[in-house]
Amino acid sequence: MDEERFNLSLRRLLKQFGITAQREVEKAVEAALHSGALTGREVLQARINLVVEGLPTNISVDGSIELA
Repeated sequence: MDEERFNLSLRRLLKQFGITAQREVEKAVEAALHSGALTGREVLQARINLVVEGLPTNISVDGSIELA
């Protein structure tokens, strides 16, 4: 295995996920604020699940997103 190639590939995947996830959450929050479903003072609970096909891996990360 080429460690450098592996690390770069993994970092690229995680960076792309982070950018995409942030963009989608921002859109969803904006829509919820516009519709009145959120007031803008909430703390939203979030969970990220990562599954890597071909590996016995299922990683969950829990956290919160503070709107105010």
